[in-house]
Amino acid sequence: MSYTEKSIVELHELLKSGEITPAELLAESLEKIHALQDRCNAFVTIIDDAKPEEVTDSLLSGIPYGVKDLYSTKDILTTGSSNTLRDYVPFFSATAVENLDKAGAVKAAKTVTDEFGMGGTGTTGHTGVVRNPWDLTRMCAGSSAGSACAVAAGVVPFALGTDTGDSVRKPAAYCGIVGFKPTYGMISRYGVFPFASSIDHCGAFARNVADVALVVDAMKGKDDKDMTSWDSSDIHLYDDLKPQLAGMKLCYVKELCDISRYPNPSRELQEHLANFMEKMEMLRANGAIVEEVSVDQALLNAQPSVYVILSCAEATSNLANLTGLIFGPRGEGSTYIDVMKDHRTHGFSSLIKRRLVIGSYVLQKENQERYFKNAQRVRRLLVDRWKELYQTYDAVILPVGTGPAKHLDGSLDILDEGTSPLEEHMQIGNFGGFPSITIPDGFIDGLPVALNITGNNYEDQKVLNIAAAIEGLMDYKNQIAREVKR
Repeated sequence: MSYTEKSIVELHELLKSGEITPAELLAESLEKIHALQDRCNAFVTIIDDAKPEEVTDSLLSGIPYGVKDLYSTKDILTTGSSNTLRDYVPFFSATAVENLDKAGAVKAAKTVTDEFGMGGTGTTGHTGVVRNPWDLTRMCAGSSAGSACAVAAGVVPFALGTDTGDSVRKPAAYCGIVGFKPTYGMISRYGVFPFASSIDHCGAFARNVADVALVVDAMKGKDDKDMTSWDSSDIHLYDDLKPQLAGMKLCYVKELCDISRYPNPSRELQEHLANFMEKMEMLRANGAIVEEVSVDQALLNAQPSVYVILSCAEATSNLANLTGLIFGPRGEGSTYIDVMKDHRTHGFSSLIKRRLVIGSYVLQKENQERYFKNAQRVRRLLVDRWKELYQTYDAVILPVGTGPAKHLDGSLDILDEGTSPLEEHMQIGNFGGFPSITIPDGFIDGLPVALNITGNNYEDQKVLNIAAAIEGLMDYKNQIAREVKR
């Protein structure tokens, strides 16, 4: 029997009954982590000397999990998947990790991320490419690629991620699992390497909605070290999880979901959107009100560029401390400027360099009005439009991307004209700080596809209740990745 493939609640009952001990569960997880590393390269650090925790009334006690390598972990290598921090060992843990420690969860591995979370492919980490456990020729998406891979493969029941554009929710979609980012500030970001602070979220992966609710409950809380965090002590996501669909009002965006709006759509896109529309009919048949709404196409088309401008601008500021002088491998040079240049030239990947150049350019005084400030204005227009939808609807429901996981070589994944807004729309959830969850809703060619549910700020419970109800109507809960042979 494979215990690590079970849900958190099932594992807790088995641990309490003594059918398996915390030490046996951790040993099984570590063994499977090593095997997955050989196949998919999902981990930066495997914590072989991890110690089992005593089983208590806490549902997470004794449960092994994966930690995205952007979360600081005391006395454990924390690299951000970057050569600039390849030897960095923090003297403190992120608040979210400390909260899980208090709940008795056991860190089993640090997972690969795109370098400093700045990527959507899982291919830019300094330890190499993360491969999708469903199909090793395809990506897991990013940046939380390693965490999604580990949960999908069944080596840990849950893992931590961060989400700045869709970095929890799209990897969850590509790997056939559940990915949830709560309202901005519900989980403290203290001790998490920042990318773009105004849109960075902490989040979690699991194989069912109840488990992510349970994990976020343990991670969340007001933190004096993070001024953006807020008091959620009266919110109990797991205890108050009540699947609800009847009477819920949901909407989807016509401009994103109407196949006739895409010239020469790929077969995968056609099947993906057809599957989504079938699911909308299923929801209507089960009592939900599902309506089509329209959003200005020009606004949707501008959204991906807005994300690039704002995220790169904030990243330029946040990574300014990576000089090679304070920490990290020191560069070579006769002056401190030469040392910094050498450190950054040889330490950063080409993707990071491009993002920092873009960020510096849009923040130059002569460019701020045209690029940075205009991007801020469009961000406000997008958030206001979604806020307007929430005055009528309980949530916005949309397909994730244009189909299943993309090929690593990219040769078969050239996007059709006009598909960028469909690929990138989940970034709006970051612009507004909205709670947002991705759940699997089918397969194309044996590979998972998914839908996304995004609600209004502080309505995390409602989003989870809707997701749990939809999950209960389908047969994709707790699924484990099985490699598709081609």
